Amino acid sequence: MPILYANEYPRALPLVNESHIRQTAEILLALTGRTESELSILLVDDMRMSELNNTWRHKDGPTNVLAFSLTEGEDLVMAGNLLGDIVISIDTAAREAAKEKSSLHQCLDLLLVHGFLHLIGYEHEKSDAEAERMTKKERDMLQQLKTKRSEPMIRLAVNVDHVATLREARGIREPDPVLAAGICELAGAEGIVVHLREDRRHIQDRDVRLLRQTVKTKLNLEMGANSEIIKLALDVKPDMVTLVPEKRKELTTEGGLNVIGQKKKLKDVIRQMNDAGIPVSLFIDPDPGQIAAAGTIGATFVEIHTGRYSDASREEEREHEFALIAAAAEKAFEAGLRVNAGHGLNYVNTTRVASLASIEELSIGHAIMTRAIYVGLDQAVREMLALMT
Repeated sequence: MPILYANEYPRALPLVNESHIRQTAEILLALTGRTESELSILLVDDMRMSELNNTWRHKDGPTNVLAFSLTEGEDLVMAGNLLGDIVISIDTAAREAAKEKSSLHQCLDLLLVHGFLHLIGYEHEKSDAEAERMTKKERDMLQQLKTKRSEPMIRLAVNVDHVATLREARGIREPDPVLAAGICELAGAEGIVVHLREDRRHIQDRDVRLLRQTVKTKLNLEMGANSEIIKLALDVKPDMVTLVPEKRKELTTEGGLNVIGQKKKLKDVIRQMNDAGIPVSLFIDPDPGQIAAAGTIGATFVEIHTGRYSDASREEEREHEFALIAAAAEKAFEAGLRVNAGHGLNYVNTTRVASLASIEELSIGHAIMTRAIYVGLDQAVREMLALMT
């Protein structure tokens, strides 16, 4: 099923996930038995859409979507397997998404379905009955999209801090987080995470230096914006750093960074890391304001804090927190940020977060280490990966 995709939107933001658009189109073709048909999708801005609207519909101004069918009238014989063209204005789609408080990609799905139905013969302007028929079909196809969409497998990064916690409880050499990291990689983890805290309660400088030499996948160093640790990171050069808030008395990280209130300080740390070739992630709550601030100070990634979702005891609260995570991940992606997530995820609640297309990687530590006590570290990592598939 050939999908001809062209993004002629002239501005860098918002970003559009091409694989998401292609998969939506492929599902629509499959649902209607048109897997051999060729569908063209074009993304433009309001200016270009206004030109097309004026030329073909003799109407002024932009519209959200235009559909040009190649299967009608005299064009039918010439078209062969060509189904037609769907043109979408990203400017208009973004405004409509904001008005409806949905994500851009949810709006794009709706517009693709709407345009596609026009291509296969639905026409809401013919009559009220036809409009109702088309609206019902739109709802049905959007629901089928949700059930049939298969998102790419998300990556797992394992946090080995609590191996060091156990070691430090006795003040001896075992267990070694460096050895544990190697086992996690052999089991399929695609990243290792350690948090070098100012008080050195678990991971030590020695661990970070040895992990830099031994990790074969990706080493992510979590750290506060502390001058001593910044200096160590610039010397060790992990594959990335994640800046996190840090309080001496907390058992674990309690929430996301206040990026809005620390722009100047965080921007300076990001600049130092970027100058050394080290991409920076900011650990933030699923808050649109913090995401926007992260995008303005040069961060490459954000890591969405999933703690409140993980800790929710009531279903209503859990659903609310999950919706915030999903919306935040979309918002960050559309702002040009790469998106990770983590904190408190376990063998019960991870699958839903792993299904979010905008998230590249989950950082999970405590749950895996707890499970490893019962089944072994290799098995614990493999079981988590199976839940994320």
